[in-house]
Amino acid sequence: MHKDHGLRELTVRSVILGGVITLLFTAANVYLGLKVGLTFATSIPAAVISMAVLRLVGKSNILENNIVQTIASAAGTLAAIIFVLPGLIMVGWWQGFPYWTTVAVCAIGGILGVMFSVPLRRALVTGSDLPYPEGVAAAEVLKVGFGSAEGERENKKGLRMIVVGSVVSAGYALLAAMRLAAAEVAVAFRVGSGATAVSTSLSMALIGVGHLVGLSVGAAMFVGMLIAWAGLVPFLTASHGVALDVDAVVNTTFRNEVRFIGAGTIGVAALWSLFRILGPIVKGIRAAMAASKARQAGEELPLVERDLPIGIVGGSIVALLLPIAGLLWYFASGTAIAPGIAPVIGGTLVYVIVIGVIIASVCGYMAGLIGASNSPVSGVGILAVLGASVLLVLTYGHSHDAAQTQALVAYALFTTAIVFSIATISNDNLQDLKTGQLVGATPWRQQLALVYGVIFGSLVIPPVLDLLNKAFGFAGAPGAGANALAAPQAALISALAKGVLGGDINWSLIGWGALLGVGTIGLDEWLRKSGKMRLPPLCVGMGIYLPMALTLLIPVGAVIGHYWDKWADRQGNAEFVKRMGVLAATGLIVGESLFGVAFAGIVAAAGTDTPLAVVGDSFTTPGIVIGALAFAGAVVFLYRNCRRSCRAD
Repeated sequence: MHKDHGLRELTVRSVILGGVITLLFTAANVYLGLKVGLTFATSIPAAVISMAVLRLVGKSNILENNIVQTIASAAGTLAAIIFVLPGLIMVGWWQGFPYWTTVAVCAIGGILGVMFSVPLRRALVTGSDLPYPEGVAAAEVLKVGFGSAEGERENKKGLRMIVVGSVVSAGYALLAAMRLAAAEVAVAFRVGSGATAVSTSLSMALIGVGHLVGLSVGAAMFVGMLIAWAGLVPFLTASHGVALDVDAVVNTTFRNEVRFIGAGTIGVAALWSLFRILGPIVKGIRAAMAASKARQAGEELPLVERDLPIGIVGGSIVALLLPIAGLLWYFASGTAIAPGIAPVIGGTLVYVIVIGVIIASVCGYMAGLIGASNSPVSGVGILAVLGASVLLVLTYGHSHDAAQTQALVAYALFTTAIVFSIATISNDNLQDLKTGQLVGATPWRQQLALVYGVIFGSLVIPPVLDLLNKAFGFAGAPGAGANALAAPQAALISALAKGVLGGDINWSLIGWGALLGVGTIGLDEWLRKSGKMRLPPLCVGMGIYLPMALTLLIPVGAVIGHYWDKWADRQGNAEFVKRMGVLAATGLIVGESLFGVAFAGIVAAAGTDTPLAVVGDSFTTPGIVIGALAFAGAVVFLYRNCRRSCRAD
């Protein structure tokens, strides 16, 4: 027990429990991210599970539970590394994920992310009025859980909602795996002289994602989807001419052209996000430096203001440069770029540190502004890979040697993976530290817990990635099957690296996307000034870039979540009712995602894409009817069940 506040905080059992929850949520986030390009925030469900488990063990307190959610959320967030690493499979460089190399990329980048964000805590958490939506929500859950016997009842209900949501979601996924219900419905058709398509995955996880991201993000993705499928696809297919195979024309046009327009929109939106927060970031860093000088002058700091010492932070950053250099050398050795690689590695180290500092600031601020879930980390990844690729072009030029070009593309992706680990963890850290501030936690203990979370996540991510790669593969990778996971960000980032380094990138498509991005930014700014609902430009870009099958249900989930919250506002315990909705939605994501990981194991063992199928292709039409009815019925059942649970004493 610590003498300073009389409460146990960073305990062995909190670290172990955080590690176990990490295993579940990291696996779920890896699967979800590879399927739909989005991950979910794990702080609140981790806090609920932690409180329920530690209550059974006894003698737990709010600070110990805060450590559990800190570890679990850090590891769950690190799963966003899957937005980059599958690119190495897609470009044919890796056939699988080498375990210790992948662990090292995640761990080194993640720990750097923790260290870079330590000096930002005073500036962006205690010294700013940023809302930190998820951090505040997690703190409220912890406070309620330890405030009263009523809180204990609420926690039991919350855990039950996660379980019910998970069972409903996994149940439908099982029906789909048995082929008794459709997993996806799609139809392509002609529109005038062009063609387009309408499609949706019957995925409970997408409903859950929509509920969590909210109406503005859902509406923005819907607008992007309309731009792509009601505007760009019909226009571009009409200009090419539509052959007999409408499906093939629509899919090829979307994959080879519309997706790059979406990339241009995402890139401009990411730059705009950076531009808008540059001033506050500079101001925040100055404030952090001033606070450091005050500490050095001998000023006594209260417990809730004690960060990891700046000497340890700086020493850790410098010490990590050596393993990064070793990783880069190991990665490049024996390849076409191995001769003379030393100065390139030196330049890469400078790039990683400079870009890392900027990205830590940007991602920390964005998480404080709109929450870690809505923060456009993938946009930052796009800028990072463009920067790395351009630096390699300046060093090597456009090589006509195919082996050298492929090695350069792989090196750019590997560098981006390290930078991206920094980005994902910085995006989560300050959110957790905000929770800690609100519940009276010790910052340095939380920062140490974040390092534990990074290590746990790093150990879990490679085998999950390998399992999913063996079972399904990634769309666009050599030998990928029909059920390959989309891995949308990894596909885009690897395509950009190939385009820049190969010299064959279609800049005009990206340029049109950039113009669309400028228009979207203008519209969003007008909405902001008029006090109306926002349309986040990055989410519009994602709506253009992602296939409709992966986006259509997200706006539906957002509308359901919106009406749930409106109903909650009419109840006497509105915040509790809203939390129950969030936990039910989280259950939908966790259930389907964990089933997906388990199913991947069955596929890998059986050597067939449909190991659980009990009917053949002739059942397709009944499967669509059964699927639509079962899906709608399951969603209605879940929310009615949640409503009954909220009304019950």
